[in-house]
Amino acid sequence: MLSLDDTLAPDSVDTADLVPSRYAVQIGNIDVLVISDGVLPLPTAMLGHNADPVDRAAWMEDMFLPPDAFDWALNVVVVRSGEQVILIDAGLGSDPDLQLPRAGQTVKRLQSAGINLASVTDVVLTHMHMDHIGGLLVEGVKDQLRPDLRIHVAAAEVKFWESPDFSLTSMPTGFPDALRSTATRFIKEYGSYLRPFEDEYEVAPGVVARRTGGHTPGHVVVRVASDGEGLTFAGDAVFTVGFDHPDWYNGFEHDPEEAARVRRGLLQEVATSGELLVATHLPFPSVGRVAVDGDAFRWVPVFWDY
Repeated sequence: MLSLDDTLAPDSVDTADLVPSRYAVQIGNIDVLVISDGVLPLPTAMLGHNADPVDRAAWMEDMFLPPDAFDWALNVVVVRSGEQVILIDAGLGSDPDLQLPRAGQTVKRLQSAGINLASVTDVVLTHMHMDHIGGLLVEGVKDQLRPDLRIHVAAAEVKFWESPDFSLTSMPTGFPDALRSTATRFIKEYGSYLRPFEDEYEVAPGVVARRTGGHTPGHVVVRVASDGEGLTFAGDAVFTVGFDHPDWYNGFEHDPEEAARVRRGLLQEVATSGELLVATHLPFPSVGRVAVDGDAFRWVPVFWDY
């Protein structure tokens, strides 16, 4: 189980959640905690806007999912390596204009897990879509963070949001404007905290961020490795439908063709290694392995470890 001894604050633990939305995994001597930020209700067409609607509907039916809209999971990860406590992504935060009240739970659930914001030494952003950075924009959060906090992000991601291109995306109305404004606000609020890197950066011993591009130009994945064990947090490189149909385009992908290439490569890599995979939008707790299945892949969730 996660042993964040020096970050615990028992007096502040909130037990309002009937079932704590967190799941602990040990990777060698590194602690990993997956936390649910909640769910986003989105149109099913988001899962494959280049697919034949009949094929997409058949997949949804096979998965016992509703045909028109479904709840898209949203996960973040906390990693402890040595003395460093690393938050990978920060959830949605609050955006009342988009009416997404069931997401944006990261800060509350960090508190419920006994993790003080002041104990976080590093943040890694897989990319700068609002459901990955918004939690840091919640009122009062910045005041609780340490002044020497390091926020690691690919330099290409920061550059992209200076003038973002949405021409190849397929998003619901309102999302492009919200994504632009949130990224702009984030850079303004946290610009002095940013530690941009080019292609790869070791955030802490055994914790490496690697730029993949595709979903956004600066999208990164984070691999945790220790004592012969490994886990990759794939961010938005992999979605639920991506195992069966890795070439289906997701509506939030800014370069869907490149994103599909990245997805295939990453799934093949994890299938070959046998290591664990976690991703932002896989159903919580989002921990499993990948097997090759013909020309596609198969998702094998881990058995829940109580």
